[in-house]
Parts: sequence; C-alpha cells; structure tokens
Amino acid sequence: MTLTGPVARFRALPLRSRLALLVTVAVTLAVAAVAAVSWVMVRTQLEQQLDSALRSTNASAQANQTLTRLGCQEQVPGAFVNNLSAQVQIVLPTGGRCWVDGKNTLPVTGYDLEVARGKHGAVMYDGRTTDGTPVRIYTQPVEAGTGIVAISVAKPLADIDKPLSTLAWVLVLVSAIGVVCAGAAGLWVARTGLRPVDELTGAVEHIARTEDLTVRIPDHGDDEIARLSRSFNSMTAALASSRDRQAQLIADAGHELRTPLTSMRTNIELLAHSESTGRAIPPEDRRELLASVKAQMAELASLIGDLQELSRPDAAPPGPLGVVPLHEIAGTALSRARLRGPELTFSAELEPWYVRGEAAALERAVINILDNAVKFSPPGGAVEVALRAGELTVRDHGPGVPAEDLPYVFERFWRSSSARALPGSGLGLSIVARTVRRAGGSAELRAARDGGPGAEAVLRIPGAPTPPPAGPSVAADR
Repeated sequence: MTLTGPVARFRALPLRSRLALLVTVAVTLAVAAVAAVSWVMVRTQLEQQLDSALRSTNASAQANQTLTRLGCQEQVPGAFVNNLSAQVQIVLPTGGRCWVDGKNTLPVTGYDLEVARGKHGAVMYDGRTTDGTPVRIYTQPVEAGTGIVAISVAKPLADIDKPLSTLAWVLVLVSAIGVVCAGAAGLWVARTGLRPVDELTGAVEHIARTEDLTVRIPDHGDDEIARLSRSFNSMTAALASSRDRQAQLIADAGHELRTPLTSMRTNIELLAHSESTGRAIPPEDRRELLASVKAQMAELASLIGDLQELSRPDAAPPGPLGVVPLHEIAGTALSRARLRGPELTFSAELEPWYVRGEAAALERAVINILDNAVKFSPPGGAVEVALRAGELTVRDHGPGVPAEDLPYVFERFWRSSSARALPGSGLGLSIVARTVRRAGGSAELRAARDGGPGAEAVLRIPGAPTPPPAGPSVAADR
C-alpha cells in the first residue's frame, strides 16, 4: 500500500530531519501541556484568593449600621466603599436597591432576590456592573432591623484577568524559546547520534564503489551503534575471507585441472598426428595412450564432481535427512574398496550404529577415507576398519602422514609431498570433514596408536546403537 499525504512527506524526509522534527514536536507538546496546566493552576489560585477576599469583607455589620443610621438612603459617603475596595449594594426582598455605593451600580439578579427573601444562602457568581464591567459578586443574607436583606459585594475580574494575561504572554514567549531551543537541540542530537551511521553509510558506499573489503569502522563503546559497527566489521571480514577462499579455490582448481588437461592434450595430439601423417602407432603404445586418456578423463570427472560438492555453501540445505545405519553404509563402502584394492587384505568389525544424516553423502565420505587407505597401502598390505560406539576408524599400513602435515590434511587441494605423485585432487578429505561436520560429528587423521606404520582416519558421529521407535520420518519433520 502506497502512503500519501503528510505521512508520505514525513517518511520522505532524511532520518536526521525526522528525528529533529519528532524531538521538536514532543518538546512542543510537553511545553504546551506544562504552560496550560500552569495557567489553569494560577487562574484557580487567583480565583480562590478573590473569593476569599470577598468572603472576608466585613460588609454585614457596616451595612446594618448604615441601614439604621441613614434610614436606607440611596447614597452614603464614599469612605465606606473605599474601606471595602469593592462595589457594594443592599438588595431588599421587594427587589429594590436600598443602598448602593461604589464606582458603578450592580443589577439585581435572581440570585440576589432569593438570598434577600431567605430562599437561599450566600452565593458567589460572575456578573457585570451596569456599565458592563466584569465582576465577581458575593451575595449573603443579613439580619437587619426591618428583616432579612441581601448585601452584594463585587470586585472587578480585572484583578484576575490582567495577571493571567501577563502570565499567558510570558508562557507563550518562554514556550516559543523552549521550542526553538528544542528544535536546535534535536537537530544537534540527531547529527551527533547519527554520525556513526553516516560513517557506516560512507563505508558501505566505499565498498560498493571500490569492492575494498578491508575497510573497518571504529566500534568503541557498547551501545547499539557500536554493536552495529562490530557486526558490519564482522560481515566485511567474513566477505573478505570468503572472497579469498573463492580466489584460492579457483587458483587451486585451475592448477589441478591443468595437469590432466595438458597430459590429455598431448596424448590426443599424438593420436591425431598419427592419423594425419599415416604413421601408425604400435598397437601396444596406442593402447597405453588410450588408457591414459581414459584415466585422465576419469580424473577430470572426479575432480569436477568434487568441485561441485565443495561449491555448495555450508549454509545450503543438504539432501534428504533421516536416521540411517552407519554400519551398513560402512559395509557398502567396504565392498567397493575391496574392488579397488583386490591385492589388499581387509578386516572389519562393524557394530550397529544409527545416525541422523544424508545417506549418500555419508557413504561418499566413508568411501573417500577407504580410498585413501587403499591408495597409500603397500602391495599385499592390510586395511583395518572398525565401528565402535559411533567412532569409525580406518587404519592402513602405508607410509603415514608426517606430524607437521596433520593440521592441514583436511584443507582443500592440500597434498603431502609423498602424495603428489599419486592420482587424486586433494579434495577427498575436505569433503569428508565437511560431510561429518554437517552430521554433527568430527573427523581426525592421526598416526597409528600402536606406534606401527600407517595412519588412522577417525570419524565420530553422534547417534545410538538402536534405531529410534517408529514414527514420522526425520525428513518429513523438516
């Protein structure tokens, strides 16, 4: 769904501008809320003070004296009002104003009549004088000689409105200054906080432009930006390592392919030259040339198959998984190894062991281990195979592997100096280690434990001596 309007325009802004705008809006709302609450609280306080001043005005006693002394005259000396600092009038039950004093007269309201007639107690309300001035009026009943009358005392609301107006302007000014400062602070915080992101962006753009994976970003601290920088550095390091391995694989593969291709090309050129010149090659030499070409083609096919296997990333999903009998896989591989080394003596002790893995890949790994044993065994030698408690051991009686070469035997295309003259690509043990690792196990090549000649290849794969109970297959659960 495509967004339009203010939301789309907001999202179109740079992240720095969005953060600054959000900070400004948040501070504006907070300042506005504080200003409004402050204004309301001050207004309430001023109103309470004004009401308290009206209630505390001692107009009742003086009004009684005035009623008695002046006989309810319409006007009394202004000194009385000046003492009260308010507008005062006496309301009779008949609705007439018996006594009025102050700068302006007050209209007689229904509230005043109810109080004067004894129907209501004291009341406080907002009203206006006869000339329209807003006032706060307090009317209370008074016992006079002629009965109950109401006395109204009023003070102008300007006593509240003027301070409130001044306060409102002050709050508006302070709020405006606060919003401007908040906007500037938000922009500064956004720039400071996003500076590592800018560095990360610059590094990514540099890598995309130059393909230079050696770039690293400073990752000081433990905050989210530092974690992001460390993750990026780890990613570029992994990419650089992967690219180096890929380049090394291509170089090694090219080197390994060059030898059989050169030999094959030479043999084919000899055969072609014989055909073109009419000089027949002796039958025995021709058979040897054709056998050599066939062997080199088989070596190329094997090398290409190994390269295809290793080209799959470690994270690629394997084939169908299931619980497979490792002892049966080892037995099948042993049968094939006997065909490849008919002059050798094989002994096997295979205890039942069930593992979870890919049957075809595990069989190929075991075959690669047995092929190594056949390749390095002397004529008439023996190969001992044992499977006990999930540990498959293949022992040969060949020249063995020098101790300094043992850490490298599972690397791609690595071949010891004693094995360079023998056929092979140097990928077999690398495939073995990768397959066993995918099954959750480990692979090891070591010197013979009994101190004799030869080497031992050990595969350890977790499993159980009995198959799991019948139920949904492992492959179906994936």
